[in-house]
Amino acid sequence: MTDTTPYRERLADDPQFRDVLFVVMDFEGTTPKGYPAEPIEVAALGIQHVPGRGPMPNGLSYQSFISPPQHAPLTIRDTAQTGITSADLAEAPAARAALRALDTILPTTPTLLVAHHAPPEANILYAYRAACPHLAQTRIVDTRLLAKHILPGLPAYDLDALLAHHGIPQPARRHRAMDDVTVTAELFRRLLTAAARPRAITSLHDLVRVASRTPRATQPAQLELP
Repeated sequence: MTDTTPYRERLADDPQFRDVLFVVMDFEGTTPKGYPAEPIEVAALGIQHVPGRGPMPNGLSYQSFISPPQHAPLTIRDTAQTGITSADLAEAPAARAALRALDTILPTTPTLLVAHHAPPEANILYAYRAACPHLAQTRIVDTRLLAKHILPGLPAYDLDALLAHHGIPQPARRHRAMDDVTVTAELFRRLLTAAARPRAITSLHDLVRVASRTPRATQPAQLELP
């Protein structure tokens, strides 16, 4: 990861930014017809501000295959995209167990999740909120929203387009959860360092305001009338 002076002159002056733990995460999944997506792999990587260097890996790392439910089996198309095979998932835990394990290693310190195009991650976390309440109630900073704020006018904001824009090499195994997490973490750092002054992110509050949404698990439940 590279470093730039403008970054240090901006966000690093905010105590809340210095203290927060960012957990970059990604799911790979199946998309069964008529049902929501189901995860088949999850990865997470913790990064936190280091004086003079910016956000760097802090040692928190987690990855696991996930056995999908019967209504959402792994397909030939899924394997072609991700490289994940039925043999990989044969002994994998169910989603509840895998996400509970990740939830238990998160610290109680201030935490934000980070994902690229976060709605799929948010939907899965909400669906399994009973198993991972900490994750489900944590805001997700969306690097796609952040890129649109910092770099308006790009022709595309998908992960591949933004990696190419920033000169970040494609990971060895694109569409594998940890590989995508690693490049998303680098993209997140680059976006924070690339802000032009009129669109600068100068505080954690700015970052949350322009690039995150309130988790569904923290919103009041609506009663359904018969």
